[in-house]
Parts: sequence; structure tokens; C-alpha cells
Amino acid sequence: MIVAIVDTHAAIWYLFSDPRLGSEASAFIDATIANGDHVGVSAISLAEMVYLIEKGRIPASALNELHVATADPKAVLQHVPLDDNVAMTMRTVPRQDIPDLPDRVIAATALLRGIPVLSRDGRIRSSTIRTIW
Repeated sequence: MIVAIVDTHAAIWYLFSDPRLGSEASAFIDATIANGDHVGVSAISLAEMVYLIEKGRIPASALNELHVATADPKAVLQHVPLDDNVAMTMRTVPRQDIPDLPDRVIAATALLRGIPVLSRDGRIRSSTIRTIW
């Protein structure tokens, strides 16, 4: 079962064991693994990673590593598609609260499923979206 949605940077930091991953988010992922559950990665994160690689902001290997990780059904990170239900739920995520398109998709995905977002993003954390960091 998917128990949270991870934002793009948190997914990257988890994959690369980066210390920027928040301690609460890290502990949540550890507990998720121990419970045999999963953390969802929105399809929008893959698209955002292409953009970040092109800008030289993340390693080129990050996209492939995330793709491989989400392809393993036993891995903690699991792919979550972007579909019409997510798009329609985006209308309940105020643009003035979360203006960035990928972040709004991630927030809407979490809202639709009734689960928290693992994110350091200040806009997401200050919104009404349940966030763990």
C-alpha cells in the first residue's frame, strides 16, 4: 500500500542517501519499509527530473536510478501515474499556496489518496497539505 507521496527532491535525496533528506521523512521511509508498504513517486517527478538534468541541477544518472527503483515491485518507491483524477483534484490545491506545477500535481496526488507528502518545500509545508519532513 502507498502511504505517502514523495516530492521530486526528496526522492532524489533518498536514492542518493543525501543528508538533506529530513530526519522525519527518512524515519517515515524506514518505517514504511519495515511495514512492507510503499511511498509513491508521481509521474510528474520523472518529467521534472528531465528538466533538472537538462539544467545541470541533478546528476544525469538520477532519472535512470529512480526509474529502476520504481520498476521493482518490492522497492519502497513506487510509480504513481498522473491521470485525470489527479488533474481534477489539482483544482482543490490553491495556486496562490502552491504555484509550481509539479508541486501542485504532487500535492493533488496526495490529497486524492488521503496521504501525506514527504517534502521540504516551504510552500507545500505551509499549505493545508499534510506534510512530513
